[in-house]
Amino acid sequence: MAERLSAREVVALVSDDFSEIPYPERQSKPDGPLAWQGYDASRARAAERTGEQESVICGSARVAGTRAVLIAFEFGFLGGSLGERTGDRLEAAYTYAREHRLPVVPLVATGGSRMQEGMLALTQLQRVARQSALTREAGLPQIAVLRDPTTGGGWATLGAGADVILALPGAQVGFAGSRVRPPDADPSAYTAEAQVAAGAVDAVVRPEELRRTLGMWLRLLARPSDSAEAAAAGTADAAPAPRHPAPGSTASTPTDPTGATHPTPQAEPGSANPTPPDATDTAHPAPPVAPTPGNTDPTPTDPAGAAHPTPRTEPAPVPAPLGTTDLPATGWDAVRRARSVERPRAAAYLDAYFTHRAAVSGDRCGGTDPGMLCGFGERGGRTIAYAAQTGTATRPAGYRTATRLIRLADRLGIPVLTLVDTPGAANDAEAERQGAGAAIADLFTTVASASTPITTLLIGEGGSGGALALAAPGATYATPDSYFSVIAPELAAAILKRPREEVEATADQLRIRPQDLVELGVIAHPEGRTL
Repeated sequence: MAERLSAREVVALVSDDFSEIPYPERQSKPDGPLAWQGYDASRARAAERTGEQESVICGSARVAGTRAVLIAFEFGFLGGSLGERTGDRLEAAYTYAREHRLPVVPLVATGGSRMQEGMLALTQLQRVARQSALTREAGLPQIAVLRDPTTGGGWATLGAGADVILALPGAQVGFAGSRVRPPDADPSAYTAEAQVAAGAVDAVVRPEELRRTLGMWLRLLARPSDSAEAAAAGTADAAPAPRHPAPGSTASTPTDPTGATHPTPQAEPGSANPTPPDATDTAHPAPPVAPTPGNTDPTPTDPAGAAHPTPRTEPAPVPAPLGTTDLPATGWDAVRRARSVERPRAAAYLDAYFTHRAAVSGDRCGGTDPGMLCGFGERGGRTIAYAAQTGTATRPAGYRTATRLIRLADRLGIPVLTLVDTPGAANDAEAERQGAGAAIADLFTTVASASTPITTLLIGEGGSGGALALAAPGATYATPDSYFSVIAPELAAAILKRPREEVEATADQLRIRPQDLVELGVIAHPEGRTL
């Protein structure tokens, strides 16, 4: 069991200058709305024991330099349960966050709804869900920290509903609390560590590392355009307004093989060539911006009614190739290079590209896939999201995790970098039972509909639709040690009933080399022009 800190102890652990917000006043009937005998006395004893008047305290504070709204539960007050007054405080906290454009950090420790208030207590979950949804629509991140215990409706709203979920080691986490589970239930399934393994929690963080980790996440998500400067200065206040694509763009656009239009590469401001810096400070072309033709959305307003500008989100720069620099002579040569154990993989590209990064884990549906690396990193003073295949067959959970990441980045106005490297989608029976087709379809749709720009680099194998789902139309690039194919050459030869000795010729016939793909218009030329 994790150490149980009080609400004020955990606030002091992660933040400085905590200032409580005003709480609404509520006049309650004696012993509450149900006239539950002894309820007032229980509340009085809880207040005397904890020094708190309710099961949650709410306020603003700086977490490693970034101001946020903190919601800290006091488990010692009736088990951190949610009642009407708790709901009042939570609603006030979320409203304050939206009015001041601050991220929300629930520090959760609760057993669920307060039975002494009956259904009126349970309906507070609907209030919380509504406030969370409004905050999400306002483009503000929510980062939850799960303490011991986090169960019932508190887990199902403030915890599991957050964008990023961290947990303290050994914390009890689960919808079913310890007293309402089946008697033969495995207690290890209701832990923070088990929830990470099941894809429901992003990471377990030790208490001594919580302030630093939480601060890094807040800088990455709440100040995406200047996270480095905020970290260096030690000051970061209101998050920027939600960002949308620049409306009314009239740039000329080339056509891809499907007939969709995509913006041409654009030069960095003040540069004579369309070449942004890469991970090694050598010049590479800026990828096209993912378009939203005809976008005429008005300038958005926040819930307080204040108008905000709609700055254009710059695309993520194309990473520099880390492997060989000469092009493959044949299709089979391209296949051999992509499958070589010597070729740099996704982790090497991410390490070279980002100053630092933080991973998200899990599809929130019970699965994880170590073959899909997802998260947010800092590069050149701004945040870029990433989803990177590692060369293995991608599982349904991997596609769902990438979808989750891209949707979050899109909502927060953060550009996305995807690295494609897979022989294809996992095709075993278990993958089918886990919904491989639906997971891939959802990722295709998410990439196609994203407003934030997505840049793709093919760094190895591009195996059919399982690879293409992660690629941005019109903004996909390729390294010299990669290939992209409608099907693996061996499988193509087998389907065509060709002998094994014709596999290499089939690879040539499929035209899968990077230079072939450029000529076909499938990927962008590494120098920003067609062959």
